[in-house]
Amino acid sequence: MNPLKAGDIAPKFSLPDQDGEQVNLTDFQGQRVLVYFYPKAMTPGCTVQACGLRDNMDELKKAGVDVLGISTDKPEKLSRFAEKELLNFTLLSDEDHQVCEQFGIWGEKSFMGKTYDGIHRISFLIDADGKVEHVFDDFKTSNHHDVVLNWLKENA
Repeated sequence: MNPLKAGDIAPKFSLPDQDGEQVNLTDFQGQRVLVYFYPKAMTPGCTVQACGLRDNMDELKKAGVDVLGISTDKPEKLSRFAEKELLNFTLLSDEDHQVCEQFGIWGEKSFMGKTYDGIHRISFLIDADGKVEHVFDDFKTSNHHDVVLNWLKENA
């Protein structure tokens, strides 16, 4: 696993959202976007992380940041997740994990003694020019939003 670093150009991608509509990273050209990767919709940790972002969207918007959540879940599951948790940002489906691989966050993981390939929980702040401004890889699901907001305040 070799995640993108600050200064790298973010891969251009197009993925279906929770409504099956194609969303391109280039749709956000000229603005900042937090691209956050999470393992699986509707699981405890991922729900806590998503709800933390949901509850802090006003502050993120004030900082000029949009949010895109990416997992390998099908759009239908993302739609149920967004509805159930009243999420106020876009979720994208990367079923074949190509975008995960482009960002360098797909790799070997272990859980309960089993080893498998999956998403590593890493977020990328992409600047208005499409470059990685910052990588967030040291947080808990419960404080992800705080780590992002604190970084935005310190680097305003």
